[in-house]
Amino acid sequence: MDKYTFDDYLKEPRSLSFDRMTELHRQLMAEIGDDPDAGELYEALLEEATKYAEIRASWPLMSREDRMAEDPSRTAHHNSVISHYDMLARFLGRQGKAAGWREELGDEKADRYFRKTMGDFACFLVFINSLMAR
Repeated sequence: MDKYTFDDYLKEPRSLSFDRMTELHRQLMAEIGDDPDAGELYEALLEEATKYAEIRASWPLMSREDRMAEDPSRTAHHNSVISHYDMLARFLGRQGKAAGWREELGDEKADRYFRKTMGDFACFLVFINSLMAR
């Protein structure tokens, strides 16, 4: 198994620095605020992001055969994470919020690497949520 550092990640296309992910998360949390509907949408995003992150974290440990078997599920959860980003951003936009965090995560149609960025940020959300589960 290969061993990686955060510096290795930062060399990847469309990667986000830890500080940038932290700032995007702050923006997102500020926009959600105490709005119960936005909170529910965020919770649904976290549920899907957790499922996606679990598969992604296991990926380097899987055999080629296991990856092939798991790939449809990983893709489905990734697609769902992106849909949940979009739902939350649309809702916040209707509330007059900028949702600039969503724009910064990018559009996979414009650049395929933005899909990876969106997955990275989902893992960051799970990371923060996991730390707070202590």
